Amino acid sequence: MERLHMNDIRDVLERGRRGQSDRAIARDLQLSRVTVRKYRQAFADLDEAGAEQRLQQWSAEAGRPTQAASSVAPYQAVVEALLERGVEMRTIYDRLQADHGYGGSYSSVRRFVAKLRPKTPAVTVRVHVGPGEEAQVDFGSAGKFLDPARSTVRTAYVFVMTLSSSRHQYAELVFDQKIPTWLALHRRAFASFGGVPARVVIDNLKAAVLAAALHDPVLSEAYRRFARHYGFLISPNRPRTPAHKGKVESGVHFVKRSYLAGQEFADIEVANRGLAVWVRERAGTRDHGTTRQTPLALFEVERQQLLPLPTTPFELTEVRLATLHRDCHVAIDGSYYSAPYPCVGKRLEVYLFERVVQLYAGLDLLATHARATVKGTWRTNPDHYPPEKAAYLERTPRRCRELAEGIGPATFRVVDTLLAERPLDRLRSVQAILRLSESVGKTRLEAACARALHFGDSRYRRIKDILNAALDQQPLPGAPRRPVQTAFAFARTAEELFGDQARVPSFATVAQRC
Repeated sequence: MERLHMNDIRDVLERGRRGQSDRAIARDLQLSRVTVRKYRQAFADLDEAGAEQRLQQWSAEAGRPTQAASSVAPYQAVVEALLERGVEMRTIYDRLQADHGYGGSYSSVRRFVAKLRPKTPAVTVRVHVGPGEEAQVDFGSAGKFLDPARSTVRTAYVFVMTLSSSRHQYAELVFDQKIPTWLALHRRAFASFGGVPARVVIDNLKAAVLAAALHDPVLSEAYRRFARHYGFLISPNRPRTPAHKGKVESGVHFVKRSYLAGQEFADIEVANRGLAVWVRERAGTRDHGTTRQTPLALFEVERQQLLPLPTTPFELTEVRLATLHRDCHVAIDGSYYSAPYPCVGKRLEVYLFERVVQLYAGLDLLATHARATVKGTWRTNPDHYPPEKAAYLERTPRRCRELAEGIGPATFRVVDTLLAERPLDRLRSVQAILRLSESVGKTRLEAACARALHFGDSRYRRIKDILNAALDQQPLPGAPRRPVQTAFAFARTAEELFGDQARVPSFATVAQRC
């Protein structure tokens, strides 16, 4: 235990009278807490005058003056100059030794500097709120617990929501701090209270706050929707200021020290059942150090001021991260949901509701789809593709016939003939023919199709060549040729093969009848 000079003892007593704790005094004066506690206890029963009288008595018994001069006092000007330049205390001690021949101890330098530059005690304002006005929430580490669902030991966290007026709380152990867990814990806490506080003070947890800023916090969309559903305001805490939600901070520490410390549990479910009992029978019935009343007794009053629970619970079931693939879809539970192509390759937040799936990039809603109930279902919005890719989705065979009919009869006949051809699929050729109207116009495309039909060749390449050579602007020859069918045809007639005995109708005749 340190033996202090009389001035040091006076400093300890004076700081104690100003309300500083033993820990703060020891930190400011660079002393041990044991020493501070010893001297404060020795003078606890005396007023200021009595304490001074006892100090004089101690000094006389020790045979030394009450105002013992510090060994650093002759160097005060040097010390003050070094302090003004921001030199650290240890360096001051080294400079005094090397440059000025100081032979005292480092402790003497610490005490001398502490007297020159006493620290101003930190002042806090205790905020009192009315019943039902506020709740504070926080997570704390809880150690390792067995997860019965996985049969493995995992790191767990304790969630605590404390009603700021009554100090009644809800606590639960969980294995993660993800958005679905965060929302489910709030829902169970409100259910246990039988109501909702008007405001919830939160730490800057990623499940709740995306960007921690004092005046402009950015909330996660899931938590924002949840708050609207239950009708409470979200009050994000200042970054790195846990004292601003001290009610729940102390609640987390109380759970860890009083319930978890020194206990072993079979698994997390057993621990949670015991925690619920502890909240009611231990935490709820203790005399609270600040309110001087039991939390459950005050809660009976606060319960009446809580907002009513909504008639239906919040229906968000899960939030996942998924990559938007090159086909402009994310894969969720074996089904596929589209999002705009500029987000290809990015990780999107997928909000899964009971009947709806929503895709977000940060706070931006990209897409809303009906939730698939059968695996392998595709939910596609053609607008999510680039324009040149979307055309292939929009121009189905039925749609192609509708577009061709709007251009003209010759175009419709070309399109209908190509689409009817089997077994070859001509849809891509038809789409390419219809796109020609975008560059040459409907009139020229109709004329080119009529010319192609006249000469019996309605392929895309033939129509393209007609347009490139401007032949669509030339009149058709007067003597029409027999059209060559685009489908299969026999090289010889039936009469040539079988004679007059067996007349077989030609393929063209069959086609005309169909």
